[in-house]
Amino acid sequence: MLLLQKMMMFFLIMLIGYICRKSGVFKDTTGKTISSIVINIGNPALIIASGMNPERLENKGKLLFTLGVALIYFAIMLAVAELLPRLLHADREDYGAYQVMTLFSNIGFMGYPLLDVMYGSNAIIHAVIFNLLYNVLIYTYGIHKMQIGGCQKNINWKQLVNIGVGSCIIAIILYITNLPVPLILEDTATFTGAITGPLSMLVIGDSLAQTRLRDLFTDVRLLVFSVVKLVLLPALLLWGLCFFIKDPIFRGVCLVMMATPVGSMTVMLAQQYNGDYRLTSRGVALTTLLSVITMPFLFWALKL
Repeated sequence: MLLLQKMMMFFLIMLIGYICRKSGVFKDTTGKTISSIVINIGNPALIIASGMNPERLENKGKLLFTLGVALIYFAIMLAVAELLPRLLHADREDYGAYQVMTLFSNIGFMGYPLLDVMYGSNAIIHAVIFNLLYNVLIYTYGIHKMQIGGCQKNINWKQLVNIGVGSCIIAIILYITNLPVPLILEDTATFTGAITGPLSMLVIGDSLAQTRLRDLFTDVRLLVFSVVKLVLLPALLLWGLCFFIKDPIFRGVCLVMMATPVGSMTVMLAQQYNGDYRLTSRGVALTTLLSVITMPFLFWALKL
């Protein structure tokens, strides 16, 4: 029920963005402007706020174990992201979009609320570790892939020194050192970061208004990608991790991290860095819709 409510909320905000575009409230440059706000203001504030979480893992061993699992997960997913577009026979110019959609899921906007209800605040602490690595990668690997599309180019390291990476560093320092932060700063970061979710959905709705909605369900390649992303990969990865993870709650955390749909930040990056934002918009919308079925199925099938 919680999952269904979250899906409905996401789609209603997307619908608002869709209507705004169709009615002329949103102009040609609106999506890119909002994306810039999300990437440079909203999401960095959200990242920093996550580092101010007063809850901490008291057992340092658990913290390191969570970090190790997260590193293994992202290492595997990086390899899969490089391979999957080729297996799907995607157009060369779409490689970057598929690679970013493969790696980045909707951890922050969907994963956190689900974990909080299902397992409580202790589960959120594990998710924060995943999310910090996620944000470092999305502001480095994600930006690079969106900029080059399907071309092979050397990384321009100067372009990867940005506010997103800086906010990740600040969040990690705050989290590890547990430095006291004035309440006014914590509230400001949290309140500012809260704009990220709604604005992201508006941009997706704006992008969908510029494409045919029937393409969501007639794009066979995107449908196959969605099944691989939402079902096959999470099931295989969790099966492998089960040999090392005995705690059922941590297994549930890992499954949520892996099985959530494509993250809305992929559309923001595509808008900001001239990637295929129509493809990423369809990917977010389709995987979000399908996840209403796939996530409960995975929890049932894997007995979590």
